[in-house]
Amino acid sequence: MSSTASGATPNYFVPQPSRHPAMASFGLLCIIFGAAMWINGESPFKFLVLFGFLWLFAILFQWFRDAIRESEGHQYGAQVDRSFRWSMSWFIFSEVMFFGAFFTALWWMRAHSVPALGGLDNAVLWPDFKGVWPSVSPGATASPADIIEPFQVMTPLWLPTINTALLLSSGVTITIAHHLLRENRRVPTIFWMWCTVALGFTFLCVQGYEYFHAYHEMNLKLSSGAYGSTFFMLTGFHGFHVFVGMLMLFFITLRLMKGHFTPERHFGFEGAAWYWHFVDVVWLGLYTLVYWL
Repeated sequence: MSSTASGATPNYFVPQPSRHPAMASFGLLCIIFGAAMWINGESPFKFLVLFGFLWLFAILFQWFRDAIRESEGHQYGAQVDRSFRWSMSWFIFSEVMFFGAFFTALWWMRAHSVPALGGLDNAVLWPDFKGVWPSVSPGATASPADIIEPFQVMTPLWLPTINTALLLSSGVTITIAHHLLRENRRVPTIFWMWCTVALGFTFLCVQGYEYFHAYHEMNLKLSSGAYGSTFFMLTGFHGFHVFVGMLMLFFITLRLMKGHFTPERHFGFEGAAWYWHFVDVVWLGLYTLVYWL
């Protein structure tokens, strides 16, 4: 660790040797190994998966606690701040690529796979298959072998539209909170942050009800052909990201209540806000391509 003057914030911060990376890796190993055994019929390994998650969350709690102590101890200088910003930028870029792969899979099935199955090349094997997307007609979005149960497709009205309004509103509330923090108005900042967390939580509740409705009333499941698999993979992974973002905002709000962050030093807040805006943008793509088209 170096500094420009005695007692000044260091330009570079070199942390002490930490057990956290190795301990977190052990938790991930338990999750992956337990899940691999569980899906192959070894049901007792589900407890190993649960143990792995609990272990990982405990380690992450300790790891983040240490990072917060270092930040509030003014051990992070301008160079570390730039490193955090670049790290968060590359992380969000990796998430863009993650969702890009699923959007590409959706496009490929709609534009190539399903039309090809209904084309002339396969007319002899599956003469009754209709290569259109999406449709509730028999065989249209199911398999050519007719082994998929009939189901209904999801429409944008009204639950997805309500969720769109919730997420867009949360993008507004967190932006208001950011401007208030930069003006050093902590109390209204906390209020608008709690509004953002509440909107995120409400989004998850509405999505949970949407899944319940799809499964029990529309017979739409993950196994409902190409349509069902892409619908639940895209919306499910997005819902998971909303949950992670909501947790980030929740803990940032608790830190604000404890007096953390200043108008000049609040990248923890900004990083969570970047992530939340990314989640909003992904949902707009989902809302358009999955529910409307």
